[in-house]
Amino acid sequence: MSISVKKRRKPAIAIGIEAHRRLTDLAMAFEDRMPEIADALLQELDRARLVPDAKLPDKTVRLGSTVEFATNGDQSRCITLVMPAEADIAQGRISIATPIGVALIGLSEGQSMTAHARDGRENLLSVLKVTAPQMASAG
Repeated sequence: MSISVKKRRKPAIAIGIEAHRRLTDLAMAFEDRMPEIADALLQELDRARLVPDAKLPDKTVRLGSTVEFATNGDQSRCITLVMPAEADIAQGRISIATPIGVALIGLSEGQSMTAHARDGRENLLSVLKVTAPQMASAG
């Protein structure tokens, strides 16, 4: 069964204040090399509700989150959302500077968002489960 991807209203998203600052800087740095990704990321950041980082709910996708999601209602996939320098597709570490990364940031469990693939196709990403990033242990 295939789910048709219609023009959907974008879901409400939330992003931590510090992450918003980091991601805005990243998008600005990518404006010349990857203008489509930079523009898409800036659009998502502009519409996000800003939350103090410590108050962002655990079930909200942020950098370092492990996310289980389904594409167009098909089989699920599990990834960890990371900064570009930490990306490793073989390890399931997907960069925020990808269409999937931009679409997932700020979503919560149960929400869906259309991602525009680099080949122009639209895919509906549905967040099934979010595991908050592990905090570095002090020591």
